[in-house]
Amino acid sequence: MIFVDPRNPRGIVWLASYPKSGNTWLRMFLYQLMRISEGFPREDDELNKLDRSSMYEARLFGLFDNALGKSLGSATPAEVTNVRAGVHATIAERSGGVALVKTHNLLGHLDGKPIINLRVSAGSIYIVRDPRDIAPSLAKHIGRSLDEAIAVMGRNGYGTNNAAELAFETWGSWSEHVESWTMRPSDAALIVRYEDMLTKPTEIFGDIVKHLRQSATQEQINEAIELSSFDKLRKQEESYDFRERSPRADRFFVSGKAGGWRDRLSSAQADAIVNAHSAMMRKFGYLN
Repeated sequence: MIFVDPRNPRGIVWLASYPKSGNTWLRMFLYQLMRISEGFPREDDELNKLDRSSMYEARLFGLFDNALGKSLGSATPAEVTNVRAGVHATIAERSGGVALVKTHNLLGHLDGKPIINLRVSAGSIYIVRDPRDIAPSLAKHIGRSLDEAIAVMGRNGYGTNNAAELAFETWGSWSEHVESWTMRPSDAALIVRYEDMLTKPTEIFGDIVKHLRQSATQEQINEAIELSSFDKLRKQEESYDFRERSPRADRFFVSGKAGGWRDRLSSAQADAIVNAHSAMMRKFGYLN
């Protein structure tokens, strides 16, 4: 992946991750940094205002409806696949600069067509998280048992379904997803670990700001980090709910801790995840 023009980047910067890996946390940080740097006051229900600084590709049902010539909910996955690259081109064209776009899609092809349109992409920020910590949150997100969620994470080519306001996504397995976004190192592709976002927030969020070529003071970055903490996100959801919460889950923000899997997975469940994903887990430091 390369910048469209390294001297004057234009297009989409993908905020990419496997589900339940910290993407919404990143988006809230970027929202708060935008608000602070531009001098806007705090507002109620900021959790549902994330699209002011970034957008979620799968939820851009208006753009998909226009491209399809019919409602997204009535379209087949093949029809969505046919127009997806065009939707991305529309996003890039309308932005006039850099557009920050969240996705849970893997970086690859489906039926010979690109899932992510690299021709209109300026770069990416990819968040990787220990899959053992993802599994309990994913189970709630998809409304399945923990064992079923672990099986989903190991299923190559796994994809969701279309809905009236949500385009289907191709997640693949956790290992497939991670490898697709990290196998080709590039100056335009920043890879961060969720665990480092927790333990080294000043350094990691500072790297994110530099990657996006944003000008912000350290004081502004620190304030944005504080205002996007997991506890604050959970309290906002308790007060206002979150429109991106899965209808199958009673809440979106389940656990922001690293290593919480030790209290939530059985030994057999943890072993099943390790056996399925040991290569990628070892690559990113999740196995000794």
